[in-house]
Amino acid sequence: MNWLELVGWAGSALLVWSLLQTRILRLRALNLVGCLILIGYNAAVQVWPMVGLNVVLAVINIWYLRKMLATRHDEQTYQAVEVGVGDQFLAHTLRVHAADIARFNPAFRWESHAADRSAFLVVKADEVVGVVLSHAEADGIAQIDLDYVTPRFRDFTPGEFVYRRSSLFTDRGFRRVVSPPGMIAPYYHRLGFRPEGGSYVLDLPTPAGV
Repeated sequence: MNWLELVGWAGSALLVWSLLQTRILRLRALNLVGCLILIGYNAAVQVWPMVGLNVVLAVINIWYLRKMLATRHDEQTYQAVEVGVGDQFLAHTLRVHAADIARFNPAFRWESHAADRSAFLVVKADEVVGVVLSHAEADGIAQIDLDYVTPRFRDFTPGEFVYRRSSLFTDRGFRRVVSPPGMIAPYYHRLGFRPEGGSYVLDLPTPAGV
């Protein structure tokens, strides 16, 4: 097997591996790289139908990647919807993703009957892409109990639509948001949070007129 065949096999393996990804952004990116490799390989061995096929697939991947990256911070694409802490659909969502939630939030325990708790679903159209649960603590602190993103959207930061792109906390008089304890692979540094004592903290702006 010469080096050119190795390139072809590598491109094919990357294409297959991309289809095994649960994260949609990563899937498209890896698939694009695999297509580009196979375009080069098939052009070198002059298999023009495969060149054409991979060119088309590459264009499709580029189109979807541009669309996803252009709308990742778009309030018209992602919205935070408050639901009741005892909402049955919220309970269903937590049950469906319980194993994945425990993987990234091993300390998570949700007591829906407790006082001063809030629940938000981050949605894209009618698809749930994230869940944010919190409770109130003294001195205007909103303690996040759970900040969960579904696997398909884990390369994005849908939590920003709860923390920074809305007044969901400031309207309730909170001055600070604190990240969940013991969360694995937190992403808060991308949202303007600062590290403090093993957690991440976001100081909220004071509402106008206060």
